[in-house]
Amino acid sequence: MRGAMIGRAFMRSLTPTGRLVLVGLALVALLVIAGRGLGLRWDPFGLQQRRVERAETHLAWAEADVAARRAEVVGQAAQAVRLETHHRQILAVERATVAAVTEAKAADNAKILLDVERAQRLRAHDRELCGSAPDLDGCAAAPGPA
Repeated sequence: MRGAMIGRAFMRSLTPTGRLVLVGLALVALLVIAGRGLGLRWDPFGLQQRRVERAETHLAWAEADVAARRAEVVGQAAQAVRLETHHRQILAVERATVAAVTEAKAADNAKILLDVERAQRLRAHDRELCGSAPDLDGCAAAPGPA
């Protein structure tokens, strides 16, 4: 009851212009509330659009990062397979080399020197192999442009 008396006293103290302003503010408030209820939004500075653009930028960056991480994982898996294959090849070559060296040392003619013609043929064959792959162990590096 006391609040109603204060409200009436306030309304009596307003001038007609003040009452008109108060009614206008009430109408604007009702229009804003009704507009919000209907889904209307007023964004004079474009803040919502900026937030959306920023979110889209972050999304695009995150998607690119995920794609890069996936490619990195696939590359690492492929590298691991290649590395495992390489190690298997190295082990196979080492086993074959050890077997060949052991067999050559145990052969009956291991202490007999090669004749000159046969040694020259082997050296020529060795040079041909080194020409094909100069980076092999025991081959002199092929001369290249400096």
